[in-house]
Amino acid sequence: QVHFVESGGGLVQPGGSLRLSCRASRMITSTFNPANMAWYRQAPGKQRELVATITRDRVTNYADSVKDRFTISRDNAKKTVYLQMNSLKPEDTAVYYCNVEGDPRPWGQGTQVTVPS
Repeated sequence: QVHFVESGGGLVQPGGSLRLSCRASRMITSTFNPANMAWYRQAPGKQRELVATITRDRVTNYADSVKDRFTISRDNAKKTVYLQMNSLKPEDTAVYYCNVEGDPRPWGQGTQVTVPS
């Protein structure tokens, strides 16, 4: 059983929007709720990079490249983290993953986001 199930990716034109979801399928609620969660992405030929984080208290932080365009949120009852992505650009093309920040579990398969140039 995988630790994280990411979904919501797809092909979207520049300027469009997508909402990604990540369900922490193997984390129990008492572990998920206090965890700082994060979204990462990996573009072809590049290393995985941190995109956004959200603490247990819902304090958020973003990479400069996505600030003011992306919004991370969480639903503890569903053990799910979301990433609302607006004003998408071709450079946002990547596979997107979620994980626990600072204490990563095995990575899920991710969800592909493609923004053509």
